[in-house]
Amino acid sequence: MTVLETDLRQLDESITADPSAPRVVGVRAPGGYGKTALLTRWAQLYRDAGVPVYDGRHELPTRDAAVLVDDAHRLDDDRLRALRGLAVSGSAQLAVAYRPWPRRAALTELVDAVTRVRPPVLLGPLSRAQIGERAGLLLGAKPSDDLVDLVGEQTGGVPRFVDRLVRAVSGTTDCSVPAAAVEAFRYEVENLDDGVRRLLLATALGAGLRTDLLASLLGLDLEALGDAMDGARASGLVDEYGMLLPIAQRALVALSPWERRLSLHQRLIEIQQARGGPLLPLVRPLLGAPVSGALFASAFKTAGDEALAESPALAARLFTAAVDAGEPALALAARRAEAAALSGDLDGGLRLADQAIAAEAAADRAHGASVAAAVLAHRGLLGSSTELYRWAGEGSAVPFAALGLIGTGRLAEADELLSQPGSGGPPTLLAGAARQLAQGVRESVTGSATTALATLTRAAVLIEPLGRNVLLPDTPAALAALVAMHCGEFAVAESVLRRAIDSGMGGAIALRRHLLLRGWTAMLRGGFEAARADLLAATASGSVEPRDWLLATGLEIGLARRDSDLSALRTVWDRAREAIVRHPADLFALLPLGELAVAAGRLHDTERLAPHLGQATELLQQLGNPPLWSTLLSWSRMHAAVLDEHPEDAGRHAADLAAYAPAHPYCAAVADAARVWVKLLAGDVDADETEASARALAAAGLVWDGARLAGQAAIRTADRAAMVALLDCARIIQGRQQEPAQETPLADSATTLSEREREVAELVVSGLTYKQIGEKLFISAKTVEYHVARMRQRLGSDTRSDLLNQLRGLLGTRA
Repeated sequence: MTVLETDLRQLDESITADPSAPRVVGVRAPGGYGKTALLTRWAQLYRDAGVPVYDGRHELPTRDAAVLVDDAHRLDDDRLRALRGLAVSGSAQLAVAYRPWPRRAALTELVDAVTRVRPPVLLGPLSRAQIGERAGLLLGAKPSDDLVDLVGEQTGGVPRFVDRLVRAVSGTTDCSVPAAAVEAFRYEVENLDDGVRRLLLATALGAGLRTDLLASLLGLDLEALGDAMDGARASGLVDEYGMLLPIAQRALVALSPWERRLSLHQRLIEIQQARGGPLLPLVRPLLGAPVSGALFASAFKTAGDEALAESPALAARLFTAAVDAGEPALALAARRAEAAALSGDLDGGLRLADQAIAAEAAADRAHGASVAAAVLAHRGLLGSSTELYRWAGEGSAVPFAALGLIGTGRLAEADELLSQPGSGGPPTLLAGAARQLAQGVRESVTGSATTALATLTRAAVLIEPLGRNVLLPDTPAALAALVAMHCGEFAVAESVLRRAIDSGMGGAIALRRHLLLRGWTAMLRGGFEAARADLLAATASGSVEPRDWLLATGLEIGLARRDSDLSALRTVWDRAREAIVRHPADLFALLPLGELAVAAGRLHDTERLAPHLGQATELLQQLGNPPLWSTLLSWSRMHAAVLDEHPEDAGRHAADLAAYAPAHPYCAAVADAARVWVKLLAGDVDADETEASARALAAAGLVWDGARLAGQAAIRTADRAAMVALLDCARIIQGRQQEPAQETPLADSATTLSEREREVAELVVSGLTYKQIGEKLFISAKTVEYHVARMRQRLGSDTRSDLLNQLRGLLGTRA
């Protein structure tokens, strides 16, 4: 219970206990806080006790009566002085309710006399719990949490407004502010002091509490403005900080004549433009309004520039409004293109950018070209993107062009472009990050993986402050993650992607790429559930551009392959063939291309992918077969050859990997594993050598690959001891606990499965072959066949279909 509630209860009890005793009370609160309701309650207590009650606005009683005065701030000076005399008499039963403004001298004298007897009762807003109780009484039922939240947010807990809104929504199911609730404010709005009304309307139109702006608008000095703000607080339409209550803001705008609002808007914009202040808060309420002319067109354009950093979609609307208000369309084509692209509308961004490029009279043609270049990069057309950046030829466009040249295998041209004097333009954060981006990728091709990764990570940190308001062909975080994954630095990849996601780097169109790459990082490390979560988050809504589609399809295929889910692999493969056709080979798409190559081998459909792999091979050759970028693709192609039963091709790719081994420990681990794989294909299983290679792969971050290598070696060896050792190795790498050699049933019942039999049964029911089940559980296909035969014998199943039906029943699986 609050102090206020305690005080009021004590006053109620005091009146009831001794209604004739002298009592002087002041009640102070803004309009709507319940002063009248409180005096009405006290009046009833006095009348119930037989004490006459007077309102104090006419002749005052001489004795034995209670005087309860409401809205004392409205009384004339003579009446206020008479009430003061009553207050100081020492024998009065007097309660005076008043607003904190206006405070004329006579009212101040009365209030001083009253408060010398006792401190005034200060009425405040209702708490959330009190709003719920009040709404429940008005509705005759417990209100929903959503309704209580709506009423609290809109009214600030002002009792009169709470009642008004609750009654207006009574009988409706929609938790929104009805027009009737807004219309009910007409009395308050029309009866405001003129200066206070203009102040509140200006605040509602976007001026906020900027005192210098309001003083200029209203033609007031700071003292007079302070009086007007006191009047605004006394109205009850603002909170304790002077901020308009949301429902009051709606009412002021809706109930003020359009001409008055437009005049204030125009004057506010003129003042703010002259001061060089922000226009967005003033202009945003005008969206959709029928305004035109140079002033509003210019204001919309400036506000669009201000909004671009935080809300590209809002900026796009503001730029469109500027054109509708009279701004030449070509003058804003490039800005509109950037806003559209950053908000995810790549079609609109590309169309507007093309208008800016095509029209010689258009302003910012180079900017338009950069926007189009970034969009085309997201669509997987890195070659076309590069040419547009070269044509733009200024600022960050130059290093972005160099980045595209490297990505399409034209290293010499990139070097020439980067060596040109002043090619980086002004040393902005964007230009600096773009140059480091190009240098980092160049280093990944020609130099040290460690240096490349450090340079790209620094570029990501440099561009972080720009957040979501910068349109990029690719982000430093994405390229740093790609380089990190290609050299086994998976922790670095995950860290830089997490920072990019948290900071919103590159805006909405970059988020999907960051999520997909983080999913790839998780998958390659063996974190399949995390990978699925990122894949789902990235593809849950909206259309997917070709570059992201290829990345998503590759990730989906990789997960299906690692799950030994041949059916899912076939399903995704149909989409993958279309995705690869829409995305020409470039350096930054090798990761999904490699995974698709393995799937093609598994499905014996390698010819379909051969042209794309040929393009990738040619690209890498043009770059001098850089080990960092070549290793993972050759590793994937070796596995594709193994699955497609082409051991000679597997040997050729293993030889390529051996050539890359000296470049980096990751390359060395992969090359050694490839050598062991080739030996396994020839039937040469060296348990110690295989285990060492498998552990090295896992240490390099390729956990699943390491476990699979050990498991496949175990299947292929005829040495029982070697098989057990290799299976133990595979389980340890995969994080499995070693299982006992002899499995015992959980119970003696013929219909109870052992833990291993349950694992086998679940995979049999899901449609996997014995070989696939063996690969998944790190046991041989013969062992799987033994388990199935034993279950069939114990369950008395004569046919496979009967066995499947019984297993589904035991596992609780739907047929």
